[in-house]
Amino acid sequence: MAIVTYRDALNQALREEMQRDDRVFLMGEEVGIYQGAYKVSKGLLQEFGEMRVVDTPITELGFAGVGVGAAMVGLRPVIEFMTWNFALLALDQVVNSAAKMLYMSGGQFNIPIVFRGPNGAALQLSAQHSQAWESWLAHIPGLKVVAPGTPYDAKGLLKSAIRDDNPVMFLEGEMLYNVKGEVPESEYTIPLGKAQVKREGDHVTIISYGKMINVAQQAADLLAKDGIRAEVIDLLTLRPLDSETVAGGLALLAQHAAEIASDGGDAATVLQSLGHDIAALRGFASIPDLSHAVRTGRVSRAQAFVGSLVKIVPVLRIEHGAIEEHARVRTFARAIETMIDAAATEANRADGARVCVIHSHAATEAANVVTALRARITTAPAQFELLEAGPVIGTHAGPGAVGIFVIPA
Repeated sequence: MAIVTYRDALNQALREEMQRDDRVFLMGEEVGIYQGAYKVSKGLLQEFGEMRVVDTPITELGFAGVGVGAAMVGLRPVIEFMTWNFALLALDQVVNSAAKMLYMSGGQFNIPIVFRGPNGAALQLSAQHSQAWESWLAHIPGLKVVAPGTPYDAKGLLKSAIRDDNPVMFLEGEMLYNVKGEVPESEYTIPLGKAQVKREGDHVTIISYGKMINVAQQAADLLAKDGIRAEVIDLLTLRPLDSETVAGGLALLAQHAAEIASDGGDAATVLQSLGHDIAALRGFASIPDLSHAVRTGRVSRAQAFVGSLVKIVPVLRIEHGAIEEHARVRTFARAIETMIDAAATEANRADGARVCVIHSHAATEAANVVTALRARITTAPAQFELLEAGPVIGTHAGPGAVGIFVIPA
């Protein structure tokens, strides 16, 4: 397979789909003569002409609306925003027209349109250019939201997005355009709405998307050196969310969005709906982008991620059967008792284990857990730690969260 950049993978997808279907056209600011703000549309004007590669004025609301109208009459527009931050001006057309036209027309009008462009924070950009838009857009019924993190995924997902009969929000990583990866020279697509397991593991699952999937992979490499087998799941599509793939086990989300009302909350809700008591398990946490820590120059992004992961969920050593039992327990007190039994059994098997009790808004319960564990761990000396984590997504309405993690010496 050829090694290409994220930028060139997107360019290939656009070129191949425009060659395949003459209804596909590209429109946006500087997509033609300048060949795109990030050179994603390089060479397309020369190949397809100005009727299919359309430069626009700085009028996001206007050309977004033109795109919606074109989709209503059977064309397949790809609308490029120079940055998704500028899409704020076009949201009326995106939210009130593109997302709702199929419903409002009683099924008469499909809207096969792709809105694409760079999303999230990058280097040396102002605050108005640094917002992560995925949670905003995923909240809107009628929109599909895609966030690829590798060149392979970027090409396959963009081709599928262009062929889809619904409006697709395609969020490209602004820091990813120069990232290289393997991309097949043969035809392929990646289905929307399906997550991928990027790495197998049975101790902890790291769920991520977009640029943070690469950080999650690096974090899994670092954890593997300590014998921690981390599964890495790439959501790829944030709406619709692939609940079957993300469900089950101990889960953490690595995202570059603000924590409140983020896609992490959506994933936690899915886990709860599938029978996992998040408050009891204390098995879901959101790790932010950690850009500030990385900017100090003392730690890599992956090391920072691992540091946060180990602080919140060091390594799960409780039997998976016990986790499944916790998921069926419906009261906080009974779940805590079940966790104490499992943790004590595991620690008694180990020689000098480290026992971490972590809580969020449950200090009294956590202290009681430590007392109970001290009484039950009798066959080997153990080192106890009582740690407090920040608020846990999905548990704000519950009694708090407590987790017990046993790490052999």
